[in-house]
Amino acid sequence: MQILSLFYVLLSLDFVYTLNKTQLREQVREMFHHAYSSYMNHAYPADELMPLSCKGRYRGVAPSRGDVDDALGNFSLTLIDSLDTLMVFSDFYEFKHAVKLVSNISFDTDVVVSVFETNIRVVGGLLSGHLLAKILQSEIPENFEWYNDQLLQKAKDVASRLLPAFNTTTGIPYPRVNLKYGLDGNAHNLRYQEDTCTACAGTMILEFAALSRLTNDPVFEQKARTAMDVIWKQRNRFSDLVGSVLNVHSGDWIQRDSGVGAGIDSYYEYCLKAYVLLGDDKFLYRFNTVIIDYCRWC
Repeated sequence: MQILSLFYVLLSLDFVYTLNKTQLREQVREMFHHAYSSYMNHAYPADELMPLSCKGRYRGVAPSRGDVDDALGNFSLTLIDSLDTLMVFSDFYEFKHAVKLVSNISFDTDVVVSVFETNIRVVGGLLSGHLLAKILQSEIPENFEWYNDQLLQKAKDVASRLLPAFNTTTGIPYPRVNLKYGLDGNAHNLRYQEDTCTACAGTMILEFAALSRLTNDPVFEQKARTAMDVIWKQRNRFSDLVGSVLNVHSGDWIQRDSGVGAGIDSYYEYCLKAYVLLGDDKFLYRFNTVIIDYCRWC
């Protein structure tokens, strides 16, 4: 009886979903454009919109929120992170406008940023924007004849500014870097950083490998692969699980607890996605191993 009841509930949900699919889709579109237009009207070129004051959040100007602000770099983060979403909603006019704006952003700024956050949001956003721009250029050449890989060039510029973070004994990147001065700069002691989370160190391969393939510059993929290999080498040989925080110089675990939550989750995610993107079986093996063993031991 319970199974039959569940069956009818699922049928009802499927009917409701089918009935309202178009309506729900339009609501999502409306929500995105409300957020995006509010950012552009009230916050751009700041990184974020502060919703209560309807003002832009600039790093070093707005009150600090601690580590949360490491994702900000005064480089119009929300705009970069929205490029692919504009294409998902087929807003080609605004996408074209956004690409031109992003093409003029400078990353030569004296600001300390999270290597992890800057990679997934900025490098990733620029690369996806570039690939989508190339698709539009091939399909609507008269509207994108001006595009000449500007976003790809920006992605390489940003990634190059992250490379000093990999100058450690192990190849595991420091968690933070200065976009202008690397690990140097009078106001920061970035070389004294010792610990980083597994996710921060192991969530670089998708963007860096894609960048290497698109630019024929192998250094980015090599750095990301080394970091992932070190993490895997440091796994517990009994359980095959990895810890959550490790020392960037020795590779030793600072926190040995494992899990699938914040600080470690995207390492597993990137193992699987690296296999999908690159076709390298070792990443699939690592993903399957850690997930099966996590289910066994945790």
